[in-house]
Parts: sequence; structure tokens; C-alpha cells
Amino acid sequence: MGVFSLESVIEAFEASTKDAAQVQRETLRWILEENSEAEYLQSLGLAGRTDPESFKACVPLVTHKDLEPYVQRIADGDFSPVLTGSPITSLSLSSGTTQGRPKLVPFNEELVKSTMQIYRTSYAFRNKEFPTMNGKALQFIYGSKQFMTKGGLTATTATTNVYRSEQFKHTMKDIQSQCCSPDEVIFGSDFHQSLYCHLLCGLIFSEEVQLISSTFAHSLVHAFRTFEQVWEELCDDIREGVLSDRITMPAMRDAVSKILKPNPELADTIRDKCEGLSNWYGVIPVLWPNAKYVYGIMTGSMEPYLKKLRHYTGSLPLMSADYGSSEGWVGANINPSLAPESATFAVLPDIAYFEFIPLSENSEDQELEQSSSTSHNTELEPVGLTEVEVGKEYEILFTNVAGLYRYRLGDVVKVAGFHNSTPELRFVRRRSLLLTINIDKNTEKDLQLAVEEATKLLAAEKLEVVDFSSHVDVSTDPGHYVIFWELSGNAREDVLSNCCDCLDRAFIDAGYVSSRKVRSIGPLELRIVKRGTFQKILDHFLSLGAAVSQFKTPRCVGQSNSKVLQILDDNVMDNYFSSAYD
Repeated sequence: MGVFSLESVIEAFEASTKDAAQVQRETLRWILEENSEAEYLQSLGLAGRTDPESFKACVPLVTHKDLEPYVQRIADGDFSPVLTGSPITSLSLSSGTTQGRPKLVPFNEELVKSTMQIYRTSYAFRNKEFPTMNGKALQFIYGSKQFMTKGGLTATTATTNVYRSEQFKHTMKDIQSQCCSPDEVIFGSDFHQSLYCHLLCGLIFSEEVQLISSTFAHSLVHAFRTFEQVWEELCDDIREGVLSDRITMPAMRDAVSKILKPNPELADTIRDKCEGLSNWYGVIPVLWPNAKYVYGIMTGSMEPYLKKLRHYTGSLPLMSADYGSSEGWVGANINPSLAPESATFAVLPDIAYFEFIPLSENSEDQELEQSSSTSHNTELEPVGLTEVEVGKEYEILFTNVAGLYRYRLGDVVKVAGFHNSTPELRFVRRRSLLLTINIDKNTEKDLQLAVEEATKLLAAEKLEVVDFSSHVDVSTDPGHYVIFWELSGNAREDVLSNCCDCLDRAFIDAGYVSSRKVRSIGPLELRIVKRGTFQKILDHFLSLGAAVSQFKTPRCVGQSNSKVLQILDDNVMDNYFSSAYD
């Protein structure tokens, strides 16, 4: 894509955000006209009206649970206009890490178009500060398994639906450095073999790589933790020009073997660089000296991985990718120089119709999965895209051309500011309460902050938390919080006991503190699990058809995630109870 084309993308974005309110009205009109024949909309009495006022008066707020019967009909082969005017030809799967099972979401080519629009927009702004033309990209991206529904529709993850589309392949050739790895690696059915080959291909083209990316920060950290274990084998492959026997998939083996030639000089260079590193600090810029930045989703549940990622990246900039979900996209990162913890996302007013539910103390007490009949509670009256206020928190409502209408994404965002008349959002958390027993309310962010505080006690031991999760144990009376830690090494009992007390004290929610003091919530329990436990959780989700590029470690494991809870419990080595409130 030439300079003029990049400028034209920015100009189009600027034009659409100048009068975002009018663009939103036109976008809603387009969605409703495209889907005017949909049974769902006709049943609500819209009668062909496309204005926001009629739309809001007739169409209820919904969650996935409300739309699930309609989506299931489509999956089972109902090709009548159920949710959309044109038939849905494929379905996307959510990661399933939150609820324990993936959700089926309608997918169509319009969603691919909006994905390409987001990619082009953020790339145009990114390329102004970090030009990466005519190079290669080391991308840790992975397709996932596909399956056919009862009605003959293909179901796979949203990322795989996009990766397989011709639109994606055409657009990415224009806007991004060429991926080091062939398609046979990206779409290989064995994640571990694909990861090894991604690393190998990245090393072969190490001088040409200009950016390193993955969908999530977790995948990047996992890739370089793996590199620590296999780097010598990778060097051997490059030295001899023969691919490791660990790669057994014929198509992948053939594709990688075509680009693998004997190169003893490169192998020696890699070995010297790796042996010269101190605890792998800065390994990425050392091995890929021409990389400009590292890119991926780094907000929300990905923030705990940033410390380790920065260890690998040294001084190389980290850049948070755009904001979206399995259901569709919300906004682009047009401020690429911001640190991931401060990343904001400008809403594109022409990719969907957006509404925002203002959050207050009272509205927080309402369940996410409330029925649509109670969703018009005046306390939850949504506001439009341009009516949000800076500094306030909202839950996002989403209407798109793929059959989701006034759909509650479950995400809480804070308005950081405006770009022209469209808001710039900062992701805060998932709406559903993470840890709660009675009057306590601790979110994923609260858990993350508590873990960060407690891990400071591990620094003197030169240990780190590899990954973590939590669970509310109500099998005891009173119930109590359980925190699972996987550590990078062995810690002394007194250190872990202090960590447990610190975790308990670090939950500063007033309901939690008062409940602990009167013993209506029991002492927090810290359970240390064996090395590799969280890898087993990842493997479990991969076995269900999830893609590693969509994987998010479940931060709170409920009974709906019984298999994950079983994996955690089966791998507990030690446990400690807090004495913080004794």
C-alpha cells in the first residue's frame, strides 16, 4: 500500500468521525434495511422503520442466551431469514474460556470487511510512527479446527474465519509485512508443531523481520518460554538444513523444508547471541535486530503477561492491537505510541451501531445475564455513541449486520476522550463479577492487582508467577477465595505463607474487608500447582477446537468450568491459608 493509500485510509477515518452521530444513523439504517426480512426483527414490530428511536422502542437488550435458540436453528440448517436477510453461511466460536464452553456466533463476509477496515485504519496510524514496508513479520498466528454443524455450516473461531478469507489474504499483502511462515504452519492442526515452525521460520528470516505479533500477549510469552526450551534444537535444524523429527505433519514438514537450507553461519550467530543473554532479557531485539515493535492484544486479561513480555522485548516498543470480540469489532488503536496499559481505541462509527449503558453502584448489582424483559430498566437506559461522557464507565451494546441487535458484549469501558466526535475507549474489565460470595465484589482487575502486590514478595527469591487463576469455594462454611499459582521455581514455605496473607489483604473492596473481619468470608487459600498445569488447561481448550490465538486463561473458574477446576485441583502441590484477619 503506497503512501497515498495510507493517507486516504486516514482521511476516510477522519471524515467518518467528524459527524459520528449522523454516520451512526446511516449505519443503523443500512443494517436494518439489509435485514428487514429477518424473522427476529419482524416479530418485534419494527414494520420497516430504520430510525434509532423506533429501533430502541421496539428492540430489547439481549445477551447471547436470548439469541441462542435462533443461532441454534441456523446451525441446525434453517436457511430462512432468521436473524439476517441473507442466509448465514458460517459460524464463529468464542474462546469458551469464560463460561467453560464456546458460544456460536453468526458470521458473514461483512464482518470480514469490518475486520479489514479496522486493520487498515490502525496500520495507517501505526505506519506513520513505525514504518515497516517491504519486510517480513514473525506472526504467531494459528488456525483452529473446523467442524460442520448439523445443518452443514462451517463453525470455527472468528480469527480462523478471517484468516481463511480471500479478503484477509489480499488486504494483508497490501498493508503488512509478509508472514515468515507458510499457510501450512498457520493452519496446521498441531499447535506445538506450528509454534516450533513459527520460531524456525522467524530465525531463518531474522534479518528481514520488521515486526513480531500474535493475537494475544499470552501467545507471545508462551512462544518465547518455548524458545528457551528448544533454541538449541532450532540451531541444529538451521545448521544441518534438516527439519526436526518433532515435525510429523507431512504438509507442514514439506512447506518448511522448502525454505530451510543448511546455514552453519546463521546457526553459530544465533547460538552466540543466545549464550550471551542474561536470563533471556531482550532476546527479541537481539535475535531480530530490525524489528520495530511487538504487537498484539495486551489489555484486560492480557495485562498480567506484560512484565514477562517486556523482559523478552527489552527496549523494543510494545503496541496493543485493536479492540474487538468474537461478535465483531469496536475500535482501532490510533495512538500506537501509548503504553499498552494506557491504550485507547477510537470507535469506528460505520462498522456497527453502538450504544452504551451507564454504570452506577446500583446497576453494578444487576446480573449480566438478566432477561431481556427487565433490560429496559430506566436505571440502565443506554446512550448513543456521541452522548457518552469522558471519565465515565459504560457497558457496550452492539448491533451489527450479522444478526446481533442491542447485544450486550459484557465489556466495561471508560471514555478516555474523543477523536473528533467519536469516543476513545479504554478497556476496563468484563462486566460479570469475578469473585463474590455475599456483599463482596472483586473484578478481574482487582485479582490482577492483588496478585501483582503479592508477587513482589517473590522478587527476592528470583521467582515469578507463570500464570494464575481463582475460584470461589462455597463447599466450606463460610465460603472463601482460592487463588491458584504456577511458579517458575520452588519457594520457601514462609515466603508463600506471607504471599497468601498479602493476597488476602490486597483485596480492598469494602464488602470483602468487612466480611473477612466478621468472618462471613473465610481465610483466603493459596494453592501452588505443578509446573505445566496451565499448559494442560490450554491443551484442554485446544482439544475442544479452540485456537491458541484466541486463548485467554480463565481467571475465575466456576462450576461451569468443571474440567478446568479438576485440572487445577489434580495438580495442587501445596496450599496455604491466610492469617491476615486473625
